[in-house]
Amino acid sequence: MGTPLGNFIRAKRDSIQPESLGLPERGHRRSPGLRRLDLATRGGISVEYLTRIEQGRDRNPSTAVINALADALSLSPSERTHLRYLAKITGDRCSADFRPAPPPRRVRPSVLTTLRLLEPGIAIVTNRLGDVLAHTGGYESVTSGTGLLDTDLPNLTRYVFTDPRARTFFTDWDDIADEQAFDLWLAPSLENLEWLTAELTPMAGPDLTRRLNRHVVPRRGVLRLYHPAGHELRLLRETLELPADAQQLVVFLPADEQTAEAIDQLHRRPHGRLRSIS
Repeated sequence: MGTPLGNFIRAKRDSIQPESLGLPERGHRRSPGLRRLDLATRGGISVEYLTRIEQGRDRNPSTAVINALADALSLSPSERTHLRYLAKITGDRCSADFRPAPPPRRVRPSVLTTLRLLEPGIAIVTNRLGDVLAHTGGYESVTSGTGLLDTDLPNLTRYVFTDPRARTFFTDWDDIADEQAFDLWLAPSLENLEWLTAELTPMAGPDLTRRLNRHVVPRRGVLRLYHPAGHELRLLRETLELPADAQQLVVFLPADEQTAEAIDQLHRRPHGRLRSIS
């Protein structure tokens, strides 16, 4: 059985053309990308050891090996961070003491106070699973009519992959789907998520599972939305990590004057106030 670490290394190896690394073309191959021999040579490890890592038979490679593989694959800084994270969780899950706990849903009072100070701005508190734990009235006005906040426990990941309206609301739906799938790997309890295995995965199907297995580090560019009222919005995102809570405070800012004017119009529509979802 493979591991997140092994799957990521294999996916990156398959996506790299040998000539991009200055390696000679070796003729017709049965599979695309970089051969194990080439990667092992560049990383200074044996092919047999690389095979064990990719297949999940070695789950505790040293930091030196992880860094050597990152160099050999010419990973970007964000990809290197993800590789180190996958190495950590792969090793942790080998431990008999590993007991992943669900992330807390309670939002600290000081964080809620911060949200109030951001009104009428657009902001949410969320976690890596996509749970919307609290939001400003400004966020509610921007998402009104989309169905995102219609449930008692709104979840961005579920919405993106299972609600047809999401494909219209998020102009760059594929990019947003990549982001939501990638963030599941950063969740502290991925292995024991009943909702992921019993509810989300069957409904989302290959749109989700394919992205989980690819481990594509998302670009997280300008967020483009098409509001049901006919407004096209372009938003910048600033994220404040709340590591003690395994949560994030995300603030959305208009990327241009047209968006700012559209948001002002949406604010004038009836909408709710700050809401914390327990």
